[in-house]
Amino acid sequence: MSQPAAPRFAVGDKVAYSVQFLRSIGMSHGDMAHARGTILEIISPTPHWTLARIQWNCDMPDKVNVHNLAKVGANRRFANVD
Repeated sequence: MSQPAAPRFAVGDKVAYSVQFLRSIGMSHGDMAHARGTILEIISPTPHWTLARIQWNCDMPDKVNVHNLAKVGANRRFANVD
C-alpha cells in the first residue's frame, strides 16, 4: 500500500502525527498518537524539505517534518478510513 501524499499545510491548521508515521515507528497507541497541535509557522530549509513549527497540547518536539503530519479530520493520513 502506498502512502498518501502529504497535504499542504498552512499556519493555523490543526494537525497530528499521521497514522502511517506512527505505525512505522511503533507508536500507534502511545502518547504521540494522542498529540494534537496548531501550526504556527512553515519553514522550508530546502526545496524538498519542509518543517512545521507546532504548538502542541502536550510535550512534543516543536518542529516536525510535514511528511509525518496529518490534518485533523476524516482523511487517510489522520485515521485508517477507506
